[in-house]
Amino acid sequence: MPQGQPAIVPDDGLTTRQRRNRPLVVVHTGIGKGKSTAAFGLALRGWTQGWPIGVFQFVKSAKWKVGEEHALKVLGASGEGGSVDWHKMGEGWSWVQRDKQLSNEDAAREGWEQVKRDLAARTYRLYVLDEFAYPMHWGWVDTDEVVRVLRDRPGTQHVVITGRNAPEALVELADLVTDMTKVKHPMDAGQKGQKGIEW
Repeated sequence: MPQGQPAIVPDDGLTTRQRRNRPLVVVHTGIGKGKSTAAFGLALRGWTQGWPIGVFQFVKSAKWKVGEEHALKVLGASGEGGSVDWHKMGEGWSWVQRDKQLSNEDAAREGWEQVKRDLAARTYRLYVLDEFAYPMHWGWVDTDEVVRVLRDRPGTQHVVITGRNAPEALVELADLVTDMTKVKHPMDAGQKGQKGIEW
């Protein structure tokens, strides 16, 4: 396996091991496909390490059946890796039909309040805040508060946030940011989403 070499070695007084094990804020943003898929891939890695995983699914419908949800729940219940809790916050695809989905605003706020409680209690080692960039972008949740809470979170809790239009303040705070850029997509040729690819 390739051994990555850091571009700089900060003068922060930490040992290599201490620096390596710092908790991270990870952001997957951009208009391309794969933001949530990449976050769930990290959840699989965390599960393998025995970490308790908390998935908080914002905006997407509570009725929407996500393939990763079933797989991670089965793995979490297997007793072999970490536990997995899955929380659904939204009532619809608000990024597509925002005007019809105003109830999502309250659900997003309630979801964020639960995330804050869990961070304070150190409930999970890895948090996947799926589509959480949208509530910040729309002003439903205060970005400055999110940045402050994530910056000051206790322990070694990793947080992964997905969604288009991640606010600049969140991007600046994050340790790892990936901007998914679309080069080509089947929908451009009139093909709708399909099982096993989109869900």
